[in-house]
Amino acid sequence: MKRTLLLALALVCLSATAQRNIYGFTARNGAGQDVSMADFRGKVVLVVNTATQCGFTPQYAALQELFEKYADKGLVVLDFPCNQFGGQAPGSLADINKFCTAQFGTTFPRFAKILVNGADETPLFTFLKKKLPFRGFALDTELGQAMHAMLSRQDADYARKSDVKWNFTKFLVNRKGRPVQRFEPTADMREVEAAIIRLL
Repeated sequence: MKRTLLLALALVCLSATAQRNIYGFTARNGAGQDVSMADFRGKVVLVVNTATQCGFTPQYAALQELFEKYADKGLVVLDFPCNQFGGQAPGSLADINKFCTAQFGTTFPRFAKILVNGADETPLFTFLKKKLPFRGFALDTELGQAMHAMLSRQDADYARKSDVKWNFTKFLVNRKGRPVQRFEPTADMREVEAAIIRLL
């Protein structure tokens, strides 16, 4: 049984490594249907793992603003709720939808809750992390220093791993479906916007 599980995980990792773009992956939407990333072919895609009870949750407002501002130019924001970090995305997807709509008026696509790290992580995130590994926090900012200190206490080697470190990590994908830039949750949203503009 253990050998079968390890083989399956190895195949998922191999598949993610062999991909050149996101179009070979699917993700489950709120209705339980598999959505192909190929549906977003030709668009600039911002993939974000989110949470509703996080210090970074107000970034939903900035994400919605970006979506409204650039959707007609080809931007789409893909929201992947994840409860892996501090249990900060509790409740059902219906609860999350209600909160995000009421608090931030979000209208961009939201998918079913997922895992972004570990044996059961969503293959799309395996691929994104492989292509865009963790490069560190900006330690010249208070937020960057705080995240570094917190994660260092949990794992002294955290910075050497490509894992998603916290809620609201963002992966920017170009019009050819290729991941081009990773933004940690501490990144200034103006920096994210500038990168999106360059791709649009």
